This record gives sequence, C-alpha cells and structure tokens, in this order.
Amino acid sequence: MDVVSNLVYLLVVLCVGFLARYVGLLNETRADRLTQFAFYVALPALVFTSTASQSLGDVLEPRLVLGFWTVLLAAAAVGWVVHRRRSSPSVRSVAVVQSYHCNLGFLGLPIVAATFGDVATAKASLLLGIGALTQVPLTIAVLVFVNNTDADLRDELGGLFTNPVLAALCVGLFFSALGVSVPGAVWTGLDAVAQLALPVALVVVGASLSLDETSVDLSTVGSVVALKMLVMPAIALATFSLLSADVSTTRAGVLMLAMPTAVSTFIYATELGGDANLASANVFATTVASVGTILVVLQFVG
Repeated sequence: MDVVSNLVYLLVVLCVGFLARYVGLLNETRADRLTQFAFYVALPALVFTSTASQSLGDVLEPRLVLGFWTVLLAAAAVGWVVHRRRSSPSVRSVAVVQSYHCNLGFLGLPIVAATFGDVATAKASLLLGIGALTQVPLTIAVLVFVNNTDADLRDELGGLFTNPVLAALCVGLFFSALGVSVPGAVWTGLDAVAQLALPVALVVVGASLSLDETSVDLSTVGSVVALKMLVMPAIALATFSLLSADVSTTRAGVLMLAMPTAVSTFIYATELGGDANLASANVFATTVASVGTILVVLQFVG
C-alpha cells in the first residue's frame, strides 16, 4: 500500500475499533482478550520474524539507539520546560509524560512494517525493545517524583522482565547472530500471525479511545498535542539528519518517535497520582491528530 492508502487504512480500522466498543460489540472482556492476543502473540511474532530474518550488523546500528535516546530526552526536557508552571502536580506530571511517551508497540512497529519493509521493521523492533527499557522507567520516575507518590518501583518495573516483546527481540537477535534458520512451515505460520499485528493493534487502540465528558484544560491538551505530534517528530528528523543516519535508520527512528502518546500512559497516570481525565483526553487527541501528522512525517522520510 502507498502512504495515503496506509493512512486511510489506519483511520478506518481505528474507527472500527472505536465504534465496536461504542455499540457494545467489543465489550471489556473481548477487548482485553484482543489486547492480550496483540501483546502476547501478534507483536512478538512480528518482532521475531523481522529481526531473525536480517543480518545482525544491519539491525544493531549505534546511531539508531543514540538518536532515539537523544530525541526522547530532548522531548522530555522540552515538555518539562513548557509544563513546569502547571499549578497541579497531577496535571503537570501527565502533561510532561505524554509529551514524549510514544505508542511504539501497538502503532509504531506495525505501521513501520506496513510502510517500509524488512530492514526498517527490524530496526523498529529494536527500538520497541529499547523504548520499553527507557520510556517506561522514565515515565514512572516522572509521575512518582512530581506527584510525590508512595510507590514500589520494583513492582512497577517488574513487568519489564516478563515482557513478551523483549523476549521475542532477544530470541530474534540470537537467531540473527547465529544464522539459525527456522523451518519453512513454522516461519510461514509466524509470518501469518505477524501480519495480524497492525489490524489487531489498531482495533485495540481504537477501542481504548474515550473522551470523558468532564471538562479538561484545552490549552494543556493542545500543548501536549503540539509537542508530541509536531515538535518531537521535528527533533527526531533533525537528530537523525545530524547523525547522518542511513535511510532505513532514519525511517524507523523518525516514524517510531512520531507516534501518538501511548495508551499505557493513562494506566500509569491512574496508578501514580496523575490526572486520569487529562491523560485520557491526551491519548484521544494525539491519536486522532496522528492520522494527519504521520502523513506529513512520511513526506520527509518516505
């Protein structure tokens, strides 16, 4: 599919998920099962097949990791400067976190896979793993620090060590390093499951979108959307250009970092003293805005 077709597809499937939840076809139990399938089956299959099929030297690109960390920290710093004067800690913490925390798994990796092919997908899989080890601790730290929350960081971070995506990444890189081949029938099955990652993830994200009728500060939502969907991709494009990264590295890095704020930030905000209503509004607004901003990003890297 070309760029426009991909974005139309993204919008349509997001709407399908949203409407399915709205009319009750996708109730909470079914949505949870679909989320579990995406997280424990489809995404790990995509991560494994994308990395195991590539040369390890092509995937482990230092400028990819350096660029990702540079952009993530720069966006977090900009978010802190912009939102530091918010009077409420619960609002300030959520605004800062959602100005940098990207939806790398349910949107980033599947969209890269559907748009740019094998090498960029393998690099995006690496960023998904690096992102899980970087974004989540940073987000938890910001929420705990700003809200002065009494939380057991070991419990909050414990899920990282049982993350199936990280396990699939490690196995995929191991197969790549040793040149281990997967039997044809097994590979065909894994590839078929991996192809489901994008549609299933889009339905899950669409079903998770909700906008509480309780009033939110529109200026805060607007600033988060601007920082996450415009400023952060611009920083990413400038960073990978300055690093003289190759085409696949730039495509994977910029597109992954141009994703809307992750749905998981709503969960973290709810658990760690953040403004849950604002978090929900920001997820909704950045996801809807991403349909247009991703098109702009793809004009630069596509």
